[in-house]
Amino acid sequence: MSKKLLVQSAFAALLGAGVIVATATPASAYIACNRHGDCWHVNERYAYRPTWGVVVHDDHWRWRHRDHYRWREHAGRGYWRGGVWVTF
Repeated sequence: MSKKLLVQSAFAALLGAGVIVATATPASAYIACNRHGDCWHVNERYAYRPTWGVVVHDDHWRWRHRDHYRWREHAGRGYWRGGVWVTF
């Protein structure tokens, strides 16, 4: 391989990586918890109805060890009610 081709290949790889980094959007996540202690990650701060008893926290929120929460992940829009995922 010639030195010129190697330099061009390295430049193209750096340029491609720069495009990927420039177009990447940072992931934003939130933690939603219901009044029964079920918590899950959400990608958006949905407007949960007050009757559902769901509170949304920033992703850096952590519960204290005396709190009684548990992780229950599920894909899609919805919330946990009585141990069942309710989609909305």
